[in-house]
Amino acid sequence: MLARRQPVASDLRFIATSLKIVTDLERMADLGVNICERAMELNEEAPLRPYGDLVSMADVAHEMVREALDAFVERDAARARRVLLRDDALDAQYDQTSRELLTYMMEDPGNIYRATRIQSVARYLERIGDRATNVAEMVVFMVDGEDIRHARRHDPPRPR
Repeated sequence: MLARRQPVASDLRFIATSLKIVTDLERMADLGVNICERAMELNEEAPLRPYGDLVSMADVAHEMVREALDAFVERDAARARRVLLRDDALDAQYDQTSRELLTYMMEDPGNIYRATRIQSVARYLERIGDRATNVAEMVVFMVDGEDIRHARRHDPPRPR
């Protein structure tokens, strides 16, 4: 395609973004498999008392992935930037869940096996959100030609 079509800059950004998104999607799939493995392990154990809100975390991560991919398909940088704003909320949910699980482990060492598996699920969900954020950052680059990956760590995304 590069030799025959002589793409313009926006076409090159689309090609590069497509190739990079595939890697993040594969990693998200790997994390999904890990979540299933932890669920199978936990299914053999008695339930741990209520902890964190994994369902809410899963909903947020799912929405972030969907929105990032929709932004890619529609070439919508504004939509991609909205995904970036949700990452901090998912990180906060992960931190809260980790603190709760640590408390359960300190209260009763018999909870350690189950709590560590649940904490792993929370971590995998948080990582899926991070991967969705990567996709959204790539979409902003693809559409606007602006690399926001490292600036975002310190500065809020600019509204468009």
